Amino acid sequence: GSLVVNYPFDDDEQGIAIYSKSPDDAVFQQLALSYSKENAKMYQGSPCKDMYPTEYFPHGITNGAQWYNVPGGMQDWNYLNTNCFEVTIELGCVKYPKAEELPKYWEQNRRSLLQFMKQV
Repeated sequence: GSLVVNYPFDDDEQGIAIYSKSPDDAVFQQLALSYSKENAKMYQGSPCKDMYPTEYFPHGITNGAQWYNVPGGMQDWNYLNTNCFEVTIELGCVKYPKAEELPKYWEQNRRSLLQFMKQV
């Protein structure tokens, strides 16, 4: 897990971790920022220091392919084949949090989710 909003493209022609700009890159960045700005821990960019000390996401967002290359990912497929704008929201450093921690996750992401829905 991690704490970041990632947006297309998740893949690039060279198959390496490098920024892969979509034609709607500015829109995807706006959508991703609308979410991350409302989550203070996400927005600061280094939320998982204990697990990933060198990982840094400026303003809590990243281009998928720049982070790591995912050929044939769902958000790219939806964007290219259905014109559906999709981002991937990583909600925490721990992939499977304990049930008693879920209310904390809700509080950290409630405002983000509402702001994200306003973008429609």
